[in-house]
Amino acid sequence: MTITIEEIQVGDDAAAWAAAGFAVDGDTCRIGSVAVRFVGSAGPRGVRSWVLAGVDPAAAAAFESAEGVSTSVATAATTSGFGVHPLGVTQIDHLVLMTPHIARTTASLEALGLAVRRVRDAELAGSPVRQVFFRLGEVILEVIGAPTGEGEGPATFWGITHAVADIDAAAAYLGERSGRVKDAVQPGRRITTVRTRDMDVSVATALISPQPPRA
Repeated sequence: MTITIEEIQVGDDAAAWAAAGFAVDGDTCRIGSVAVRFVGSAGPRGVRSWVLAGVDPAAAAAFESAEGVSTSVATAATTSGFGVHPLGVTQIDHLVLMTPHIARTTASLEALGLAVRRVRDAELAGSPVRQVFFRLGEVILEVIGAPTGEGEGPATFWGITHAVADIDAAAAYLGERSGRVKDAVQPGRRITTVRTRDMDVSVATALISPQPPRA
């Protein structure tokens, strides 16, 4: 069975995301196949947890124990929160997970039932990093850590890259709340970062243009 992300829970107020151009229904918005549920800004901020489908509950519990990432298993599909986003978001392209121990977290995700799709060595803020990519349905999980890092402590969700139908229109919608649109690492795509602090959104956010048509 394919493993997918059914829901992520975020420590933000729904109104902040609505003001940023997301279609919100109560405490939830639907971004592609994923429900984003807002649990308020009174507690920890950022992505607090995720709900997976197609995962054995025992494997999910083992992953949570090893990585410190709150993980639960979906019992039914979430259908609330559908709508057209004013920002033009169509789906979550990447969900980013930071880890102090890249080998440990990679092994934990493989034990969960995921397969490594690609490994890339790069730099982040001038330091070497390793990126390990997994696919959960339409969403890519990007795990980032030092190539030889063997630190203690939990893995933590860092940010989300959303695909948008029109990157220039999305940047224009955000105005000064958007950075410069530039070429992405992925060939044929363009990307911009969102100044989330100006909107009280605690999740690091980027917007990326759609996948180009295959030749």
